[in-house]
Amino acid sequence: MDQPAAWGVTVDCADPRALAAFWALALGYREPPVPAGSATWDAWFEAQGVPEDERDGAAYLTDPSGRLPSLSLLRVPEPKTTKNRLHLDLKVSGGRDAPQERREDAIRSKVAELCGAGARVLEEHDGPRGLDHVVLADPEGNELCVV
Repeated sequence: MDQPAAWGVTVDCADPRALAAFWALALGYREPPVPAGSATWDAWFEAQGVPEDERDGAAYLTDPSGRLPSLSLLRVPEPKTTKNRLHLDLKVSGGRDAPQERREDAIRSKVAELCGAGARVLEEHDGPRGLDHVVLADPEGNELCVV
């Protein structure tokens, strides 16, 4: 039986719920199910004694299969100020041995989808056969690559 990932990724941000919506689209992740015994997340927060003014301070996403790392988005007061030292690559093209036209179509399609959700293109990088990958910024400026 597959075990869930033993680690997760955390992103500091200004608006956890908005950024969670973007990353759910980018990764195909979803909000985890409400814990057993609670009808809603608000009911669970209430049972745990989480004050109402703290309930929007974080958002959580999980891989639908339950095998890949979770993603936590936590509100912090300071804005992002420099380039990421770590970023995610969204591998949508089938790899460099895939036909170039198919690779470019897959990359451009995902880039368009994410830009429609608030991302912006920072750079496009060509390889010897054409487009290799695109560097994006998510709605809060965190870098990611579509490969």
